[in-house]
Amino acid sequence: MATSPHLNGDAEDLARVVAEHADERGMTVATAESLTSGQIAVHLGAAPGAGGWFAGGAVAYTVEAKQEALGVPPGPVISEQCARAMAEGAARLLGADCAVGVTGVGGPDRQEDQPVGTVFIAVHTPSGTTCEEHHFDGDAHEILDATTLRALELLGTGVGAVELAD
Repeated sequence: MATSPHLNGDAEDLARVVAEHADERGMTVATAESLTSGQIAVHLGAAPGAGGWFAGGAVAYTVEAKQEALGVPPGPVISEQCARAMAEGAARLLGADCAVGVTGVGGPDRQEDQPVGTVFIAVHTPSGTTCEEHHFDGDAHEILDATTLRALELLGTGVGAVELAD
């Protein structure tokens, strides 16, 4: 799925914020994506100086891939537990200080009894892991765009909140 034109500019700005915070703090960043299939990583990889702070991304779409590659425990994958495990697993797998994990339902049908637009976004930093649940409206493109923007925003905030070493 191609991103919409408005996403590119907004996502570019948000990825630049992640880049600035990561560079200032000497942090590395990674992604673990299911719903967005690498869309977040594309924007981070295009950000300034990405070679110095972007460790990489893991796209794990099947339940088995999430469990085997990222250490997601058995249970629902459209859940906070899964998003947290994905973020923490990406940090561990890619040796990153901070990571974002995204899982959700883009449609057209419900999944695991969750309605279309249900999304969980987790951000892992050295301070811990946080997660937000969202219910985005729209078609699959709009849900993926909204998820990508919010994930980049949360990642930038998370990386920016990491205390600098003295």
